[in-house]
Amino acid sequence: MSITQKSGGGDEAATATNAADGESEELGAAGAQLSTQPADTLAQTPGLGVVGWLRWMWRQLTSMRVALILLFMLSLAAIPGSLIPQHSDQLKVDAFQQKHPTITPLYERLGMFHVYSSPWFSAIYILLFVSLAGCIVPRTWQFVGQLRSRPPATPRHLTRLPAYSTWRTDATPEQVSAAAERALRGRRFRVSTTGTSVAGEKGYLREAGNLMFHVALFGLLIAFAATSLEGAQGGKLIVEGDGFTNNPTQYDDFSGGTLYGKSDLQPFGFSLDSFDATYATSGPERGSGRTFRANIHYWTGPDGKPTKGEISVNHPLSIGGEKVYLISHGYAPVVTVKDARGNVAYQGAVPFLPQDTLGTATGVVKVPDALDKNGKPDEMAFRGIFTPTFALDKVRGPHSSFPALDYPALILNAYHGDLGIDAGLPQNVYQLDTTHMTQLKEPDGELVSKALKPGDTMTLPDGRGSLRFDGIKTWASFTVSHQAGNEAALVSGAAAILGLMGSLFIQRRRIWVRAVPSGDGDTLVEMGGLGRSESARIADEIGDVALQLQPDAPAKPDPDPDPDPDEADAATGDVPAPDSRPGDSAPQPADEGARA
Repeated sequence: MSITQKSGGGDEAATATNAADGESEELGAAGAQLSTQPADTLAQTPGLGVVGWLRWMWRQLTSMRVALILLFMLSLAAIPGSLIPQHSDQLKVDAFQQKHPTITPLYERLGMFHVYSSPWFSAIYILLFVSLAGCIVPRTWQFVGQLRSRPPATPRHLTRLPAYSTWRTDATPEQVSAAAERALRGRRFRVSTTGTSVAGEKGYLREAGNLMFHVALFGLLIAFAATSLEGAQGGKLIVEGDGFTNNPTQYDDFSGGTLYGKSDLQPFGFSLDSFDATYATSGPERGSGRTFRANIHYWTGPDGKPTKGEISVNHPLSIGGEKVYLISHGYAPVVTVKDARGNVAYQGAVPFLPQDTLGTATGVVKVPDALDKNGKPDEMAFRGIFTPTFALDKVRGPHSSFPALDYPALILNAYHGDLGIDAGLPQNVYQLDTTHMTQLKEPDGELVSKALKPGDTMTLPDGRGSLRFDGIKTWASFTVSHQAGNEAALVSGAAAILGLMGSLFIQRRRIWVRAVPSGDGDTLVEMGGLGRSESARIADEIGDVALQLQPDAPAKPDPDPDPDPDEADAATGDVPAPDSRPGDSAPQPADEGARA
């Protein structure tokens, strides 16, 4: 018995190519249809006419190469959405536009502030969607046809296959084919017997994995589309002690989807009871956060009972079917502002926005209801910074050296004039437009500016009023997110991984066994194997099947090799006659491989 596997790596590929092109009549049916991948048509010339061009473009769009290109383009197109602020966080967009006024108009024309809803991103997305659909449907029908069809008939020349084995036996061809059928079925091959030839095929899960992977990608696209169409999110900054109701008027910013708007908001709410934050106090990571936790009470429905809950970083809370995420936190100095007539014109906590990791924050206190000594409107404003742990140097000026409230200070400048609120134009509550305002000065000409500790009061010149720093509260910023496609995306992602594993680790392969009578009265057994991809496993499997057949079709011992002619001449002095025994098989050509 001999087993042959061809080396060099090129014979198997050449065999498959010739089978696909019809150049090998013997392996045309046997070597074809090992994959449901459509043929590459990029090199084909389209037929003349509009219909021919449309057919050609459709073939290119649904080809695997174009699908991979579109998937790569979609990945590249998503990069700006993670690097450039999006309209879902309008505060960051406004800050970016003010910091980069030159590039902002170009970004707006290109849709960089709403990448995932831009026309160019949608075009790539839709093309990939159509490409996958056009690829999945024909492959599915082709795969179903392969499952329903019988394994291809045994090729005429099994010696041309990548793996080959042959031996002679005294068993009849019928006994050999019956034993081969039992052996292949025992190895879970799908078997077809024609006469004394047996064909077996195995590894259909490889193509099933390919289809599962493509269908899972299709499902991911549908899930992302559902998230975009039915998704929505809004942001809200809440000061300690205040609450929030899931109502459009309560949001600082809200971005709804095409199929989910403000009228679809679920009835729920929550209040911020306190905020816990701890920081590293020593070492190279001094000042970095350790714990951020918002302690809340939430309720669902108009008559819902308040329930205690916690929201921390990377641990959102599900309320009323929506996810509530903790985004950031900071401090809100509590101030009391009196006008020139001694009336309290403003009292409350004012959130200051952090500017660095150590807690240095900036903010604005706007007092639109202040009056002057004569009772006429004289709007006031205060702009400055808040430092949880006050520090001062000549280079950085006043700043915070630690994010905890170790030595809090409030440094403010005072203005009066027109805030522009009555003009009807929208304003950012965290920024001050001083176009129509004048900064207050002391009698000596120095600008009014003072660093306040909790309990301190800043008196304004000319009897214009005062500001008292009463205390400090914490604030937290939350994002309420409605995401419709999360479950579908999770299932599709898991299916894509399983399908990819199946397509990578399962080998599609075929084995043929043919038994025919030989001229010596015995039976010549031939076995051949063909795999979907070049691998040594097919030769090993051929060998295992051959050994399994030995009890039913034992191999006859090879005849003694003929004596070397030179040795015979030297021993007897005669020239040996040519060996003409019938039934001996011709030696294998050199290019058929080395026998083991």
